[in-house]
Amino acid sequence: MTAQATSSTRVVAALAATVLGAAGLCLPGRAAAAPESLREGLFGPKPADGRQNMGPPVARYVSADGDGFILDRSVPRPLLKFDNSPEVFALSPYPAPRGDVIYKNDLGEPVLRATRLGGVTVFTSDRPGGSAAALAGPGAALRLASSGPQMLLERLGQASARASRAARRLIPFDAEATPGSAALIADAAMVASEAVVRMSRKGETKAISQIGRVRLVEGGKAQVQFDRGAMILTVAPAQGLAGRPSSNRIVAAAKKR
Repeated sequence: MTAQATSSTRVVAALAATVLGAAGLCLPGRAAAAPESLREGLFGPKPADGRQNMGPPVARYVSADGDGFILDRSVPRPLLKFDNSPEVFALSPYPAPRGDVIYKNDLGEPVLRATRLGGVTVFTSDRPGGSAAALAGPGAALRLASSGPQMLLERLGQASARASRAARRLIPFDAEATPGSAALIADAAMVASEAVVRMSRKGETKAISQIGRVRLVEGGKAQVQFDRGAMILTVAPAQGLAGRPSSNRIVAAAKKR
């Protein structure tokens, strides 16, 4: 597979002996200035005529439990990344009573609630009832890193090594990638390994047993499917980070098997 390639090239990654490095997300330059209030951090400054400006800020927040995260609303689908995880979650905003906005993941689960007055509540597996969060300052935009053939091979090897260690057996990763899908497939491989690690930590061995290998392909929409022992993840490059299944969705699909 070369940068000029127009047809799909099959890439196979065997189990890596050691992890080569963290999975690739680049965090471009920091926002120009910190919002003056929590409300402005979420919604942007309020215009002089009293209308609410739903501007797309990028800012970092810290919950009452000390968990930090970046909320990036500079793209059509808001993105959220916790400090202690490599995964970026693509969120969908939904209106709520009293003018609030609830941001949900690809399973329809609430991840964040923002009020018109500037209050923020973040929902996690440890705090399903929510934990208040406060603005900590400007954040860095969340974007996919570029990925060529060699980088993709490395990412697949890293994902295979991490998932295999968690499962205590070999879980090969392979992909059918084009230059346009390589970056998202590399990120999806990292997310798949994160899902296996999470299931391992919770002792969900039955769910892990459904995953004999992981195959990543390009398609029209993000999907998780199983076929003869293979977990097939479909990514949609045109949708950016929203075009691949989250670890939550992968875990849910494996547990339904």
